[in-house]
Amino acid sequence: METISTLAYLAASVCFILALRGLSSPESAREGNSYGIAGMAIAIVTTLLQPIVSSYLVIIVGIAIGGTIGAVIAKRIKMTALPQLVAAFHSLVGLAAVCVAAAAFYSPESYGIGIPGHIKAGSLIEMSLGTAIGAITFTGSVVAFAKLQGLLTGKPLVFPFQHPLNAGLGVLAILLIVLLCTTNAAWVFWAIVVVAFSLGFLLILPIGGADMPVVISMLNSYSGWAACGIGFTLQNNLLIITGALVGSSGAILSYIMCKGMNRSIVNVILGGFGGEIAGLPAGSALADRTVKAGSAEDAAFIMKNASSVVVVPGYGMAVAQAQHALREMADLLKKEGVDIKYAIHPVAGRMPGHMNVLLAEANVPYDEVFELEEINRDFAQTDVVYVIGANDVTNPAAKTDPASPIYGMPILEIEKAKTVLFIKRSLASGYAGVENELFFRPNTMMLFGDAKKMTEEIVRALG
Repeated sequence: METISTLAYLAASVCFILALRGLSSPESAREGNSYGIAGMAIAIVTTLLQPIVSSYLVIIVGIAIGGTIGAVIAKRIKMTALPQLVAAFHSLVGLAAVCVAAAAFYSPESYGIGIPGHIKAGSLIEMSLGTAIGAITFTGSVVAFAKLQGLLTGKPLVFPFQHPLNAGLGVLAILLIVLLCTTNAAWVFWAIVVVAFSLGFLLILPIGGADMPVVISMLNSYSGWAACGIGFTLQNNLLIITGALVGSSGAILSYIMCKGMNRSIVNVILGGFGGEIAGLPAGSALADRTVKAGSAEDAAFIMKNASSVVVVPGYGMAVAQAQHALREMADLLKKEGVDIKYAIHPVAGRMPGHMNVLLAEANVPYDEVFELEEINRDFAQTDVVYVIGANDVTNPAAKTDPASPIYGMPILEIEKAKTVLFIKRSLASGYAGVENELFFRPNTMMLFGDAKKMTEEIVRALG
């Protein structure tokens, strides 16, 4: 039985690796998702057939409750709420790691790691590391969820001595882990939990909403390492492998996201970014300048007579659920002989790949979707750029204003196009709190209104 279980876990691990490979590209994402489902099915069945499982009643009840909740959420969740849903799921992974560690601490004989008060030192190290990372993931993800859901302000919440306090808590957590290994004391275990809960809260609280895509990616990595640590406690090789895959892939993605925002990966880990510099105050000089506003008919005429149009989607498109209307507009323009492309910034939306998912939902051809590095060189030869719900990722201040909090962030250089059509409800600043100078450029036409409604009006004008 042990040999069969090992082979089954190996097969599941291969499925998870193939899943990650598939999810690296929109074209193969569905296939990758199928591999992930297959791997998880193999893992669950194999685990349930282990000899150590003495009763299936509690397990079945737990699966039924969790499965029902998951199915209801999957049916009801809106694409705009997907980032906070991911943050909520990360928090549950972290909390599960803490709960499993607590169970192992109070009943170590069930896990073969010793007896109460005399747990093996190696197991205590694994257990405490999994507990600490899990607790940080839990409270950090809860804060991220609250910011994304609007329960907490998306602005950076900084306070004096923030970094020394976080560093002190980190050192205290390490000292407590050492103390736990030498004393086996229950109060030390719970002290680790409390310190880690506090650290997770304090690490994410100062991070501004504009940096949430990086935070979501980093918390994903944390959840993987927490699962990996608990895998050692449970002596489950598959959990170790799966946790390591999630942890490492999340860390790599976080690094890529940091490059896309000109952030330091060290600052992400320490929670020290997104709040060092204040944004421009509301009502600054930009607000007194005039803009060129247009109608749906104007936009339809301009795009219909263009030879090339690049669409730049952002979170506003997700909020308005405008992706299907956008696809219809693009199809009509193609019939007029217009070349259509889509430009995706790595941090557009509120989580990695958010825009890709929305466009895929509307069946936008994958070969028309380009990343920042691929499309930036084309803007100078582009007739029209159609910006639908994006803001900060197009703001020239990232290149021109050293005082701006987004300075140094790579942007989509749409200002080089002949004409920029910018859909926005108002001239309000973006999620980073920075006003966009592009609104006042002579080659920009503002289309004020809801993204979906405006696009639908353009579709009617094109028809």
